[in-house]
Amino acid sequence: DQNQETDNFIDKTFSIMTDIFVKTLPLTKVEKEGFIYYRYGMNAQSKGKYGEALEYYYQALNLEEDPYDRSYILYNMGLIYSSNAEFEKAL
Repeated sequence: DQNQETDNFIDKTFSIMTDIFVKTLPLTKVEKEGFIYYRYGMNAQSKGKYGEALEYYYQALNLEEDPYDRSYILYNMGLIYSSNAEFEKAL
């Protein structure tokens, strides 16, 4: 299926680019770990594995200190909760 091949290519390209990004930026070990968990969460979410994505997002949230970066984690968590009609948790 052409769509599946395109999705796989995009996923692999994104993974490679993020690996380069994480390795080249002057980030602390904790910041790198937080970003990796966030990336894993995004990957799981894109595959419809919402429970797994939430686990990764919670791990990323525990490590991430920057309010701007935390907002992206919380936003994705909110999307998952609202898509499951868990509106109180989405807030």
